[in-house]
Amino acid sequence: MKKRFGYIISLAAALVVFSACSSSNNSSDSSSSTTSEEKVLKVGSTGQSYPNGYKENDKLVGFDVEVLETIAKDLGYKVEWTTTDFSGLMAQLESGKLDTVANAVAMTDERKETYNFADPYSYYGAQIVTSTKNTDINSLDDLKGKTVAGVLGSNNLKNLQAYDKNGDITIRTYETRDGALQDAVNNRVDGYINSRPILAAEIKKSNLALKYVGDPIAYESVSFPFAKTEVGSKLAKEFSTEIKKLRESGKLKELSEKYFGEDITEETK
Repeated sequence: MKKRFGYIISLAAALVVFSACSSSNNSSDSSSSTTSEEKVLKVGSTGQSYPNGYKENDKLVGFDVEVLETIAKDLGYKVEWTTTDFSGLMAQLESGKLDTVANAVAMTDERKETYNFADPYSYYGAQIVTSTKNTDINSLDDLKGKTVAGVLGSNNLKNLQAYDKNGDITIRTYETRDGALQDAVNNRVDGYINSRPILAAEIKKSNLALKYVGDPIAYESVSFPFAKTEVGSKLAKEFSTEIKKLRESGKLKELSEKYFGEDITEETK
């Protein structure tokens, strides 16, 4: 009887030790999951902006996309992408649904009042193109009385409105680049305005029958916009530091040449 009682005591002690070890392990696991939370960056792109951000085999790729993802990785962020039209992206940024937008966002004075921008990572000229069939359109003056397409909410459209002070040009707005571009290619509009490096890449990629009309009507710096909050200010500073590193290492130039066939990361003097 004594032996049996001693066995029961030993078994109970063993169960207590096992339970304590199990409890300790569970506590350790819980602590690990709590401390290993991922930092998430919510970023927007149209997904239709070649070569800045577009879909290739259902994957979002492009110059702005790769610059953003390189910076986010170096800063330890996981990126969550949202794709919609450009005006929708900017609205989501203002409402706090997005942390930033990677879609050739021009750093205008007006936008600087609303957003914290990181330092510029690329530079563009606002260029108008027309169909090669339009032999009567060769200069900007030739656009008087003509219709020019632009993307709703884009700074290129605002540049066109600022240029056309007398209202000589009829401006037609589109939700996406593709719609405006195709109408220009098919001569349903007399011209289309976009950033010159983007137009050059699109024309080369698809052998489009388009030609430049004069010189760019404006030049602009491009970067990532953030909210005018403490968090937005912190992110803008972090991104500025990483952009500087990418420029100094030559990586920024490398990505530009990969997607545009030229270096658009240095300001035109």
